[in-house]
Formats: sequence, structure tokens, C-alpha cells
Amino acid sequence: MEVLAREQHRQWAEQDAALRRRQRLLGLAWKTIIYALLLGGSVVFVAPFVWMVTASLQDVGDMFRWPPRWVPRSPSFTNYIEFFEQERIGRYFFNSAFVAITVTALQLIVGSLAAYTFAKRRFPGRDALFVLVLGTLMIPGQVTLIPNYVILKHIPLFGGNDLFGNGGHGWLDSYWGLIAPQGASAFGIFLLRQYMKNIPNELLDAARVDGANEFRIYWQIVMPLCRPALAALAIFTFTYHWDDFYWPLVIVSSEELRTLPLGLALFVVRNRTVWDLLMAGSVIATLPVLIVFLLFQRHFIRGIAITGMK
Repeated sequence: MEVLAREQHRQWAEQDAALRRRQRLLGLAWKTIIYALLLGGSVVFVAPFVWMVTASLQDVGDMFRWPPRWVPRSPSFTNYIEFFEQERIGRYFFNSAFVAITVTALQLIVGSLAAYTFAKRRFPGRDALFVLVLGTLMIPGQVTLIPNYVILKHIPLFGGNDLFGNGGHGWLDSYWGLIAPQGASAFGIFLLRQYMKNIPNELLDAARVDGANEFRIYWQIVMPLCRPALAALAIFTFTYHWDDFYWPLVIVSSEELRTLPLGLALFVVRNRTVWDLLMAGSVIATLPVLIVFLLFQRHFIRGIAITGMK
């Protein structure tokens, strides 16, 4: 009996070892497939940007050779120099930076104030009002384009308008028109509100007992604790408005107020064959967004992981 028991135990051990080997092999196979797919996807997404940087360091003749040359034989920054020598490029860059930074600051301030109100203040109709704010996320931007345009055109006492908003162009073709309609975001309010909900109410109650008013609680307690969510919202907002093409195209008509995406589009129209300079301009337009993301990457990832996922 003892011999049979040892034999059965040995068979069970061999079966268990074989099962573990199969599981390890299966896990290794799945990991290999997943990493291969991720690597292939990375190549597909990164290759156009790599080629754009490479093309910006070559002349037109080398750009369109086949097979493409991923490493320039004699790299040169001449394209960048000639691109910056183009008329008004510096102005386009300033306009994009000014609009993107101002809109980002406004959304952080307005969104955080509204989020604090919805997350930590109690008043009749609070939840219904928040649901109404969320409902605006389901409205496409194209639907509100014409109403926003009409409202901006009839702003009283601006752009030649009289007291009743007639006679001029209002906030059209102005920094006001580029910035004011984008100064608040329902998505930003939702993002910050979800993060603020996780801040303990006991911390705020203790501050009230010590005599702090609501604005001081918001500014000195809640805002420092919301840095990851604020960083995530700042990256989202800056990236979107730096690359925004549609709204400035509708609002802006003068050369002085064109943003960098509009300037690049105009550059293509005026210079249809100068692809080397266009590649240099595209790299320059991409760099600010990349730098902002790399600087705040840690806060960005933490904010996305914590906010709205619980």
C-alpha cells in the first residue's frame, strides 16, 4: 500500500509539473503576441513622426527617394532657418501660444471653482444642475458653432457695435472671440469634480472650525491636493487648443490673428511644392505639445489613473 501511495504521489507531482509547464508556455505565448502587437502599433504610430523629423533635415530631392532614407546622409537645419524667415511665422507662433495658455488658465480656474461647488458645497438643485452640465458633453461642437458665431458678432459695444449689438463685427476676428467661448469646459468640470470627491470632508470641516472661509479652503487646501487632476486637464486643454484649426478658421479673418495651424495651412496654399520647409514647420508646431507632455507626464498619468476611474 505504501508503494502504491508513493507511486500515485509521484504521478500527481509529474502531472502538476506538466500542467505548470503548459501554463508557463501559454503565458509566454500570450505575452509574445501582446508585445508583438504593441510593437507593431508603436511602429505604425511613431514612423510618420520619425519620417517628418528626418524629412525636415533633408532637401526635397532626398525626401522623396525610394526606399525612404530614415537617417539623413547630411542633415542640415537650413529648412528651419528658411521657415522662420518666412513672413509672420513668429506672429502665428505667438498667437497660438497666447490663445492656448490663456484658455488653459481660464479652464483651470473656472473648472476648479465649479468642480469645488459641485463636489463640496450643498445647495438645492446641485445634482440636477451637474447632470445638465454633463448633458452638454453630448452636444457636438458643430451644433453650437452658428449660435456662438451669432452671439460673438452681436456683443454690445465691441467691434463697432452699438449698445444693442448691431453695426459691427463684435468679438469676431479678435482675441476675445478666440478665447472667451473656450474659457470653460464641461469635461474639465467633470474631471476635477470626480477628483475632489475623493478629498475627505473632515479635512474641510476642520478648516471651517479654524475659521477659514470657503475661498481660502478652495485655494489653500483643495487646489494643492488636486495637482495631478489639474496637470491632466492642463495637458488636455493646451494640446487641444494649440492644435485647434476649426474654430480659428471660422473666427479669424485678419492675417495678424492667425494661429500656427492656420499659418501652416496658408503656407501650404502659397507654397505648394516647398515640402521641406513644411516638414520643418510641422516639427516646430509639434514640439510645444511634446515638451508640455514630457514635463507633466508623471502628474498626467496619476491624474488619469485616479480621476473618474473609481
